[in-house]
Amino acid sequence: MSPDDSLTVTLLILGAIVIAAAAFAIGFYLKRQIGAERIRLAQDEADRLIEEARTRQKELVLEAKEEAVRLKSAAEQDARERRAEVHRREQRLQQREENFERKSEQFEKRDRALAAKEADAQAALEHAERLLLEQRRELERIGALTSEQARQELLASIEAEVRQEAAQRIRAIEAATKEEAGRRARWIIAQAIQRCAAETTVETTQSTVPIPNEEMKGRIIGKEGRNIRALEAATGVDLIIDDTPEAVVLSSFDPVRREVARVALLKLIADGRIHPTRIEEVVAKAKAEVDQQLREEGEKAAYEVGVHGLHPELIRTIGRLKYRYSYGQNQLTHSLEVSFLAAAMASEIGADVNVCKRAGLLHDIGKAVDHEVDGPHAIIGAELARKYNIPPRIVHPIQAHHFEVEPQTVEAFLVAAADAISAARPGARRETVESYIKRLEALEDVAMGFRGVEKAYALQAGREIRVLVKPEQVGEEEAWRLNRDIVKRIEDTLDYPGQIKVTVIRETRVVDYAK
Repeated sequence: MSPDDSLTVTLLILGAIVIAAAAFAIGFYLKRQIGAERIRLAQDEADRLIEEARTRQKELVLEAKEEAVRLKSAAEQDARERRAEVHRREQRLQQREENFERKSEQFEKRDRALAAKEADAQAALEHAERLLLEQRRELERIGALTSEQARQELLASIEAEVRQEAAQRIRAIEAATKEEAGRRARWIIAQAIQRCAAETTVETTQSTVPIPNEEMKGRIIGKEGRNIRALEAATGVDLIIDDTPEAVVLSSFDPVRREVARVALLKLIADGRIHPTRIEEVVAKAKAEVDQQLREEGEKAAYEVGVHGLHPELIRTIGRLKYRYSYGQNQLTHSLEVSFLAAAMASEIGADVNVCKRAGLLHDIGKAVDHEVDGPHAIIGAELARKYNIPPRIVHPIQAHHFEVEPQTVEAFLVAAADAISAARPGARRETVESYIKRLEALEDVAMGFRGVEKAYALQAGREIRVLVKPEQVGEEEAWRLNRDIVKRIEDTLDYPGQIKVTVIRETRVVDYAK
């Protein structure tokens, strides 16, 4: 090889080496550049992935929280349902326990009842054995008797047993009958009272006649008292002329005479001619007018209660009751009321309504003439009714309504009851001032008779009593007991119309002074 070729080869080798080194350098550089780019891209990708992971993490956290809330709600709802179910089961268990306890009590009661029945049965068995033994002994004894003697003893034994059983049944029936009769009687009386309403008037034995002036008093008296004596002689009434201004008082226990005198005096005053002859004429006319009024009032009363066919003189006597009073109660009004009450009660129990109406209207007919005839007005009225051909079934209630004669019929008892109801109802009869004051004092005395009572005041005409007690002696509970005791004492010891309200007042006062 020539040197030139060697040089060329060397140059070629060197060139190749240089080229290889340059290529390696370029490759290494390019590799570094590519690696850096990849690293940057990888870093970007990692950042993106990290950001996505964080976003996903937040979403997962939110989803987890929502799921937790949902699960919690579901768990709470389930817990509530379970608690409700447990509560229902507890209630059912409690109900079952209560039912079980009730049944246990019932079983215990049944056991006790069965034990009692067993004891009774055992006692009955023992009693039966004793009876059997006695009967055997009796049979052994009877065996020695004749058939007729045995028959008589058997009949006597049966008769005694039947009589005892009948007596027991009669007592039971009487008790039930009395209870039912009392209830039925109260209902009938209440119905009768509700269906009847009557006015109450005030008794008077005097009438006041107004006069136009004081000069008229002198004219009524007349010269030397001739006019007043003639008027008193013609009417049978006392004229009281005193200092009462513009009034003349007529006094008489015969209400019809007093009414005749009143009418006659009013006519004389209106006429102005007052002298003995004129007085006789006017009194005669007044008697005729009053007599006509008596007939009209009697007919009106008979028509009002539906009673017909009475004798005219009996009608007139009924009218006389319009001017007759007893304890402040008008007797014609009272007779009408008794007739209504007796008829109402008779219709409820099936008694004779017509008899009760007539007997009730006529029951006090004797009071119209009792100032003329001696004796009880019930007996007088019965005799008067017989005189005018009133049937015996009506006469009997008239004479028996105050038990001068023992009542024998249902109608007689009804008329007596109606008379008592009409006379005893509150307000029917006027109470005298003395008896009124005594009743109030008795009411206050009853309350003052208890321990711890300081004062007692009767109010509202005895319809109420207020009791003041000492608080240091009577406590709250004792006040209630004291109230009941006072009510019981009043009911047991006093007679009073209607009802009485008892009020116990316990007042505690605390007093101090600011210094």
